[in-house]
Parts: sequence; structure tokens; C-alpha cells
Amino acid sequence: MTAEFSGRVIATAQYSSHAAADGQGAWIVSGLPRRLFTRNQAITAMVLAERLAAGYGDDDLFVIGWREELGL
Repeated sequence: MTAEFSGRVIATAQYSSHAAADGQGAWIVSGLPRRLFTRNQAITAMVLAERLAAGYGDDDLFVIGWREELGL
């Protein structure tokens, strides 16, 4: 997956079947490479990246909610 803003790639997410110890695989998001995500979490992380790239800050309710959802 890729997230773009103003014609440039701002984040990527890649699935790796070997990333998780449980054998189920996980998604790795470019801006958060030390974290493993489910597919839904990876999508949320990508939407968050787009929101931040659009100029919304730490006080934006969506940014706050998505960060809480992801445990950031």
C-alpha cells in the first residue's frame, strides 16, 4: 500500500508473512518500522500519515483518535 499527498508518496505499508512470531504475518509501515500492524491498523497508520501531511496537527481530533487507536 502507498499513501500519497500532493503527488508524492508519504508512506508505504508492506505485508510480510515472516514478520510476526505467531506465524500469521504482519504489516510494516514505513514511518513506524519498529512496529508490526494488522491490516486494519496499517490502513489507519496510512490515513494518519495523509492527515498529518495535509497540515493537521497534534490537536486534531482525528489525529488524536487514530494515534490512540494505534497506541502511539
